[in-house]
Amino acid sequence: MATLFGKSYTRAELLAYVGDVAQVGGVQMGTLTDGRAHGLRVAHVRTGSGLDYQVLIDRALDLGLVAYNGIPLTFISPGGWSAPYYYEPEGEGWIRTFGGGMMTTCGLTQVGNPTEDAGEALGIHGRISNLPASNFWAGGEWEGDEYEFWVQGEVRQAVLYGENLRLRRRISGRLGEAEIRVRDTVENMGGRRTPFMILYHCNFGHPLLADGGRILTKPHPVQPRDEISVPGLAAVARIQGPDAKWSAQVFYHEMVADASGWVTIVLANPNFNGGQGLGLQMRYRQAELPFLTHWKQFGVGDYIMGVEPGNCHVGGRVWEREHGTLQYLEPGERRDFALDFRILPDNRAIDAVGL
Repeated sequence: MATLFGKSYTRAELLAYVGDVAQVGGVQMGTLTDGRAHGLRVAHVRTGSGLDYQVLIDRALDLGLVAYNGIPLTFISPGGWSAPYYYEPEGEGWIRTFGGGMMTTCGLTQVGNPTEDAGEALGIHGRISNLPASNFWAGGEWEGDEYEFWVQGEVRQAVLYGENLRLRRRISGRLGEAEIRVRDTVENMGGRRTPFMILYHCNFGHPLLADGGRILTKPHPVQPRDEISVPGLAAVARIQGPDAKWSAQVFYHEMVADASGWVTIVLANPNFNGGQGLGLQMRYRQAELPFLTHWKQFGVGDYIMGVEPGNCHVGGRVWEREHGTLQYLEPGERRDFALDFRILPDNRAIDAVGL
């Protein structure tokens, strides 16, 4: 049953009150028209629970702005959204079209620091997030008394004499639920063994992030990526306010999964709204995403934290190969991935997670 406006409805009960489910929730298509975003197709999803979000169709079906009851949960970059044709592949040019949002996909053959591999120049975080989706489909359907809506399509990263990879993505949720489910399949459509790197760059911002906030997880080992990050190790789980002298810190977490193989992470702001609290739960399957990169950037204006599960680190493809962690896809091989986000509307919901 769908819980809306403090009441639970069967299908028949809800349809007695509304002529179209779109009155209370669903997917609406649109195209952005201003500035560098001109031409960028967007799906706007209303869940009926207070959770609203954007799916950026022409940016690999990534998740853009996510809000709960009008409260933004994600960081938006100073440059805002850009259509994919502004992509700058060289060096760190990716940052110029990085809009932030709840989830930016990195990969599929390169993640992390710019590098050169066998004569191929590889910019930071790869190409996939600047590629548009095809075979796109958005819709909704009743399953008994539950109404599910979805946005899905496929993104092809392919080149003559090189990789030929296909990402199939389905983003879904249920009417009345404050949850986003991401289900991906990456398949090697070509005839050659191909390096495969994928990282889900999840970007959170104020007011979910604020001084006094915490990251809640099961106890686990943590390693700083570099010397700059070492001083922050003692307070790695703490979220602080903006600091004009802040230098980015990056940590690698060795997460602990539950008996079902899922990792759970909670971002908690217990002081939000006079102590009522606000949180977000993030879950993913560890078998496919064994590494977690944690980016803390608490500068003035550049106030963002990245929680980034992946099958790799962020040192770049050459670094990954040298450390024995570079994965490959054989011809015809496919991998499935699952990532969930759920709103925790108050401190009671945060405590109920049990971390």
